[in-house]
Amino acid sequence: MMADEERELRALLERLRQEHRDLDVAIEALHDMPGNDQLQLARFKKRKLALKDRISFVEDQICPDIIA
Repeated sequence: MMADEERELRALLERLRQEHRDLDVAIEALHDMPGNDQLQLARFKKRKLALKDRISFVEDQICPDIIA
């Protein structure tokens, strides 16, 4: 992998992690609100799971799990 590609993947990884943390905060805030919107809460949780999968994929691109 080229240094530029790795740098771009690391930048993407950081953006994805930040969005994941932001969703954590949003989910907690929405959950604590009286009369919270269950549909929006479910959407946030689904997006958070998708981000987790994407983060794992990018991490594997940076440092593949090679079994010798």
